[in-house]
Amino acid sequence: MKARDLMVMLGVILIVAMLIIPFPTWLLSILIILNISLALLVLLISMNMTEPLQFSVFPSLLLLLTLYRLGLNVSTTRAILTHGDAGGVVETFGTFVVGGNVVVGLVLFLILIIIQFIVITKGSERVSEVAARFTLDAMPGKQMSIDADLNAGMISEQQARERREKVSREADFYGAMDGASKFVKGDAVAGIIIVFINLIVGMIIGVAQQGMSAADAATHFSLLSVGDGIVSQVPALLISTATGIVVTRAASDGNLGRDITAQLLAYPHMLYVAGGTIFMLGLFTPINDLLTIPIAGLLIFGGYMFTRKPKADKEQLQVLEEEIETDEMKSPESVVNLLNVDPIEFEFGYGLIPLADTNQGGDLLDRIVMIRRQLAIELGLVIPVVRIRDNIQLQPNEYRLKIKGNEMARGELLLDHYLAMSPGVEDDSIDGINTIEPSFGLPAKWITEETKEQAEIFGYTVVDPPSVVSTHITEVIKANAYDLLGRQESKQLIDHLKESYPILVEEVTPNPLSVGDVQKVLAKLLKENVSIRNLPVIFETLADYGKVTSDTEIMAEYVRQALARQITSQYVGQGDSLKVLTVSGRIEKAIADSIQQTEHGNYLSLDPSVSQSILESIASQVEQLSLMEQTPIILCSPAVRMYVRQLTDRYFPKMPVLSYNELEANVEVQSVGVVNID
Repeated sequence: MKARDLMVMLGVILIVAMLIIPFPTWLLSILIILNISLALLVLLISMNMTEPLQFSVFPSLLLLLTLYRLGLNVSTTRAILTHGDAGGVVETFGTFVVGGNVVVGLVLFLILIIIQFIVITKGSERVSEVAARFTLDAMPGKQMSIDADLNAGMISEQQARERREKVSREADFYGAMDGASKFVKGDAVAGIIIVFINLIVGMIIGVAQQGMSAADAATHFSLLSVGDGIVSQVPALLISTATGIVVTRAASDGNLGRDITAQLLAYPHMLYVAGGTIFMLGLFTPINDLLTIPIAGLLIFGGYMFTRKPKADKEQLQVLEEEIETDEMKSPESVVNLLNVDPIEFEFGYGLIPLADTNQGGDLLDRIVMIRRQLAIELGLVIPVVRIRDNIQLQPNEYRLKIKGNEMARGELLLDHYLAMSPGVEDDSIDGINTIEPSFGLPAKWITEETKEQAEIFGYTVVDPPSVVSTHITEVIKANAYDLLGRQESKQLIDHLKESYPILVEEVTPNPLSVGDVQKVLAKLLKENVSIRNLPVIFETLADYGKVTSDTEIMAEYVRQALARQITSQYVGQGDSLKVLTVSGRIEKAIADSIQQTEHGNYLSLDPSVSQSILESIASQVEQLSLMEQTPIILCSPAVRMYVRQLTDRYFPKMPVLSYNELEANVEVQSVGVVNID
């Protein structure tokens, strides 16, 4: 146990001891001085902190100090009533501080109680209550603001985590302060009761047990009671003031002294007005000029000095900024920073600024946050932060999406229009600007608000511009998710899986598979739109086959077969049959005979004329299916699936290629065409 922890525990034990054990008067005097010192220290700390969370222990400390003060009250009351003596400190406050006058002491004590109970404590309690309520109400908005800043790339994941923790701690702190303020209020009430108990009971004991006259008992015990009350209320008043300072520090970034001087003297010309007013007050009233003229002169001189200071500070700051800018341009870091490439960038022309500006009703930042969450669920991949910025080189209504510095998509929006996608039959009565829907390449029109209702009646799908661009971003990121998964991202996924499945991860990596091997398998799955969210199943398969083969292409095939239920549900609806294009045995044999095995893996070496014939057959079948409004899916044997995919990847990148082993046994497969060659 550390010395600090031991010291705090001994302090709590001392408080308990004061409630039970009679202490000698000299020890009580030491403890009273210590009480005043602690109260003064708390007040000074509260004045020098810059935000409430820097003194987050204050609610608990307030409870301990209140208990300590009440323990002292019990001990001094015991000493006063038992021996008629509570130590030199109490006697000093009863004689020297109030001049030995009981009436003055009682009045002074009551004034302290009124100041603490009605003014400071009541105000602190109200501020704590309101601050707690508004802090809790503001939590959702603060969390959304943090997500928006994170999504815009203004802060990192670590900074976002720290800000969320700070928001949570603020809510806990103000909630605790709301309750802790009641301690101070109760302490003030207890102080009044204790003083009157000491006064009345002490006089009775003095007359009945100690043989004192009524006058002597009244004088003696009154001074002791008032002294004890004042010596208790002075630190209580300091703690109450500290409480008020702590709960009112929400709207500032500096300490109390700096804020008071900076803000009170922020308008130095007002010092001239104040000085002139004081001078006129002495000139036209009976107040002595020797009092008003020096104060007025001091205010006017201060106004003159503070008026000159901002000009000098501004010039000095300008020179300093120029020097810093020059040094930054000379430093090698200024060039190195230019090498950074954002994983995802979304740029737009100045005409689309309202999309991202929350003050103009734009919700693009919130939509991108939802896109990242949606893709995390669909793909099992944490999408990097999307950097959003305007670009004056683009057309006003133009936008583009870049992945790792390369442009992947470009589009154009008309913010005052809606995008209407045709139901298949064009209607000439719908006026609009012809265009192409950017996500899926469908024919569409930009229509006005007045035409929207008519278009919906005719079966058009009508969407607003933010939905158009968010859908486009989603589809582009989904299509290029494999390119966003690097070794660093794979390591994060592995570490996350290791928290729940440590044995499974240890069996796969670093032996027999490196992080790079795992990344290649996961990227191959993502490239064919297979979610990697079910990492335990993927790693179980890698653990089974990682020692059998080092070819990541073959391992990816084994993983696909292990994910058969997931792949089946991805392409087959509830109770539906799977309509596919089957690959003829002749093509499968031609592909199998053309596989070349090398030490670096297997690859397809097919005759170009045969490849051309296969692709033409696929294109013919796809055209027929498109007329029947069916999505083409190729089905082949497991041995040649990945080679068929390699063959079709360049020309039909979005066409799924499945094997028989990737489908559940209870799925009804219906062949709607055969890929064959002459």
